[in-house]
Amino acid sequence: MEKAGYVLLGIVFLIYLVAIFVGLIAAMPWGIVGLIAIAGVGLLLMKVVTDRIENKEDDYYDKNVKM
Repeated sequence: MEKAGYVLLGIVFLIYLVAIFVGLIAAMPWGIVGLIAIAGVGLLLMKVVTDRIENKEDDYYDKNVKM
């Protein structure tokens, strides 16, 4: 059930993302500035996620430290 929710959320996200890109392209030339901003934020978000996945210290605390 949880997996189905993530799939539906992913589909809605992709539709929303396509709509944003179509709207930004339609709003030339200012839309290009928006596309660059969204790309920059996306790249930074991907860096944060990859850093978190590769960080073994966080995994240690998550598995061994009890609160």
